[in-house]
Amino acid sequence: MSPAGERSDVVIAGGGFAGLTLAIALRHAVGPTFSVTVADPMLGRSHADDERASAIVAAVRRLFDTLGVWPRVTEAAQPILDMVVTDSRLDDVVRPAFLTFAGEVEPGEPFAHMIENRFLIAALEARARELGVALRATAVEDFAPVDPEQDAAGPPGAADAAPAAATAGRFRHAHPAPAADARSLLLRFKDGGATAARLLVAADGARSSIRARAGIAVHGWNYRQSAIVTNVAHERDHEGRAVEHFLPAGPFAILPLKGRRSSIVWTETTPEAERIVALPDEAFHAEIERRFKLHLGEITAVGARRVHSLGFYVARAFVAERIALIGDAAHVIHPIAGQGLNMGLRDVAALAEVIVDAARLGLDPGSAVVLERYQRWRRFDTMSMGLATDALNRLFSNSSAAVRVARDLGLGLVDRLPSLKRFFIREAAGLVGEVPRLLRGEAL
Repeated sequence: MSPAGERSDVVIAGGGFAGLTLAIALRHAVGPTFSVTVADPMLGRSHADDERASAIVAAVRRLFDTLGVWPRVTEAAQPILDMVVTDSRLDDVVRPAFLTFAGEVEPGEPFAHMIENRFLIAALEARARELGVALRATAVEDFAPVDPEQDAAGPPGAADAAPAAATAGRFRHAHPAPAADARSLLLRFKDGGATAARLLVAADGARSSIRARAGIAVHGWNYRQSAIVTNVAHERDHEGRAVEHFLPAGPFAILPLKGRRSSIVWTETTPEAERIVALPDEAFHAEIERRFKLHLGEITAVGARRVHSLGFYVARAFVAERIALIGDAAHVIHPIAGQGLNMGLRDVAALAEVIVDAARLGLDPGSAVVLERYQRWRRFDTMSMGLATDALNRLFSNSSAAVRVARDLGLGLVDRLPSLKRFFIREAAGLVGEVPRLLRGEAL
């Protein structure tokens, strides 16, 4: 027990898209009798200067709609109405389209939307507060198992203060995967607070401290590539079209935003990416223009330039004793297919479903049986998608003329098979496989 007797059914470390969405899903389904806490130092801070944008596929849009989030951001979301894929060398004057996709999974339902992160994170925080999620602007610093006898004794009085303090003092040395009969974890926050939780969810990113403290290894590799991310304004309307130019260094994606603006996600070798980001404005603009071309008229780079190292990493396990990993804490993949965020929200939908099913049966949401169901559901799907994006990156980030001819023939073949294109659209939209109920647009 915490020194003050504080308890939470679920504590989520990380208040980004995955962490807040999970909190909303749990409270939306189970209601106020199920206590949920989100801990993140960034909670409550303004995100007005965050110009990054994310692709929200149809299945995730259905999830947000079901949870009452999407109506808050509809006006800020730009539907992707179609997509064009090209394959060329950097200085080719003409870039023929080898593959085109119509952008609907169902009549009137685009397969994806683009939305700026600041609008979505603000809507998630507002909805979480509305549902009574406890938002703590601090981080989970340590955790340790609660002794079953102490946990069963009820809220601690003066006699319990010393054992609780002793447990807190052992945090940094205790292994966080305790004996199998531990009924909860004792969490200590960086602001000095503490709570007991039946389940701790790590939604604290690719460098997850929770995952590290739980002793869960990560396997994978660095691509020696980096993604440059920025936004551009342009003269002509993009008409909801996304374009992916496959260039020898990697994909150059143009993703439509509201108004005459687009988000650029641009892959280069890491040394080249660092060189380009450091260029003066005029030279940086010239590098964008070489790749973007002028099909939308004159372009202007707007907003910050960011560079992110790329790799493929998957946690050895998605669960430990009373701990579950979601989002980047569980897996990081190449952005070539734009699926990283959506995979994390697929984790959220699956974990929410198994927790809610357990809670309604009166079962312990942090038990090994419940968490193993989540792990079986998500780990194979994650490995499959990760390896598929890895193969795509190796295939298209390749300057071999023979490989280029072969992949262009493949793209052309897919373009001529409507049933195969429909399958790929539904796969990209997150609607293939064992889809959790929230991603089908069904309430838990």
